[in-house]
Amino acid sequence: QVQLVESGGDSVQAGGSLRLSCVASGFTDDMTLMGWFRQAPGKEREGVAAISKREDTVYADSVKGRFTISRDNARNTVYLQMNGLKPEDTAIYYCAYSSYRYFTYGNPWLEGSKYEHWGQGTQVTVSS
Repeated sequence: QVQLVESGGDSVQAGGSLRLSCVASGFTDDMTLMGWFRQAPGKEREGVAAISKREDTVYADSVKGRFTISRDNARNTVYLQMNGLKPEDTAIYYCAYSSYRYFTYGNPWLEGSKYEHWGQGTQVTVSS
């Protein structure tokens, strides 16, 4: 059914940039809410950014001003542009999809429990 495939992860030096992509398929509601999450070794998964069907966006404080989430509905693709990368950004990054349409705008969009489908993840490593 729903499938999400991430790509674009790489190893970069601090201050560098990466663009992650998530190609989605099998949807019936035009990707109501899409999010990017990350999980570093020994740490819990955290929400990074999310974008709604109408392209409202929410960002974690730790990435605000550095990361930009966007979507291309015609291509069923969500992007995460990451600039000014820091070693603390090192993690596996996951794309996720939620079919729920009534989340309160803001922090709830960054809660992983709200998302029903997940990609396989792509590794981002930032060296100092």
